[in-house]
Amino acid sequence: MNQPLVSIIVPVYNGERSIERCLRSIQNQSYKNLEVIVVNDGSTDHTEKIIEKYAASDARFLAVTKENSGVSESRNLGIKAAGGEYFQFVDGDDWLVKTATEEFVHMMQTYGCDMAISDYYRVCGRRIFQKGHIEGGPVITRSRFAEHMMSAPANFYYGVLWNKFFKADIIRKFGLTCSPELDWCEDFRFNLEYLQYVGKVGVISRPLYYYVKTKGSLVETQPNFHETIRTKRILFDYYKDLYQNIDLYEEHKMRIRMFYLAFAHDKVKKVKSA
Repeated sequence: MNQPLVSIIVPVYNGERSIERCLRSIQNQSYKNLEVIVVNDGSTDHTEKIIEKYAASDARFLAVTKENSGVSESRNLGIKAAGGEYFQFVDGDDWLVKTATEEFVHMMQTYGCDMAISDYYRVCGRRIFQKGHIEGGPVITRSRFAEHMMSAPANFYYGVLWNKFFKADIIRKFGLTCSPELDWCEDFRFNLEYLQYVGKVGVISRPLYYYVKTKGSLVETQPNFHETIRTKRILFDYYKDLYQNIDLYEEHKMRIRMFYLAFAHDKVKKVKSA
C-alpha cells in the first residue's frame, strides 16, 4: 500500500494531565508516515513542556505556540502549517486506537473515498461506551450519508472532526476553515462545508478514537438559549445548502427543519473498562 503523508492536528489548552497520553497514542500508531502539528493555545500550565519534549525527540512532531484564542483558530493554524495528503484531527484530552490512522488510510485508498468516518469510544470516568450511527458500508454515497444524518443531525458522530478522515486537497482547494465566530458546533460547520465536495464516504464500524467527556468542558456545559438559537441559525444555512445541492431538500423539508429541535443524542453501547 502507498504510504501518503498524514497530517495530524492536535489543538490543546491547559492539557498537562492528558496531553502525554494523547501524543503517546499518536507516536505509537502502526502507521508511521505522519507529521503531528501540536498547537498550544496559550496554556498556562506545563502543557508546553510536554509538547516540546515530543518535538525534541521525534522529528515528526511540530510544536506551535500561540496566544489563547480558541480551538477553531488553533485548528486553522494547524491546517495552514500541514503538508500531508490527508488530515486527521485529535483533541488533547483524547487518544487513538493504535491502528486508527492505518485503518483510515486503507479505507480511503482501497475504495477511493473523499472522507471516512468511524465509531468511537466515549470515556466517562471509569465507564466506556461505544458510539456509532451508520451500520453497514463499507462505502456509501454522500446522499446516503446525508439521509442518515437527517435522523440525528446533532449526534456527535456527525458533528465532530475527530472521528473522521479528510483529503487535504479538498480543504486546500476550497479554503475550508473552522469558524472562530462559533463557540460550539464549529466543527459541524466545517463538516457541512466539506461534504459539499464529497463523492464517496467510507464507514468504519469499529471505534478508532477515545473521546473523554471532561467535567466543566464546553461540551459538558450547555450554552444559553440565545446562543443556541444564534448558532443553529448560522449552521442551518450550511445544513440546508447541503441538502439542496443533492436534491433532497424539497422532498424532506420538514425532517431537515427538525434540525432546529435536535439536541445531542447517541445510541450507546457500554463496553467493559480495561
